Amino acid sequence: VKPMTPRCSVPKAVPVGKSASLHCHENEGFPKSTYSWYRNSEPLSPDSKSSTKSHNSSYTLNPTTGTLVFHAVHKGDTGRYSCIATNDAGFAKCDEQEMEV
Repeated sequence: VKPMTPRCSVPKAVPVGKSASLHCHENEGFPKSTYSWYRNSEPLSPDSKSSTKSHNSSYTLNPTTGTLVFHAVHKGDTGRYSCIATNDAGFAKCDEQEMEV
């Protein structure tokens, strides 16, 4: 079963140095969806250490739960975030939401 449009929650504004949690979830898809996050339409690597695009961001992305956690945000983390839920039957994307740091 193709995933439904996931529910995404993105904090509107986060002070520099604070942690931020972004959530993405849908429960219609079967088999269970995996989740990937995008900032300004660029995919976020599941591992912040291996990505050159993440500008030294420290975040943890859990593709199983759809949770993206920034341990200490900085200005470079500002942007439009969206999430895609994917399974064998297809994918669905939530609307972009702005997070300001």
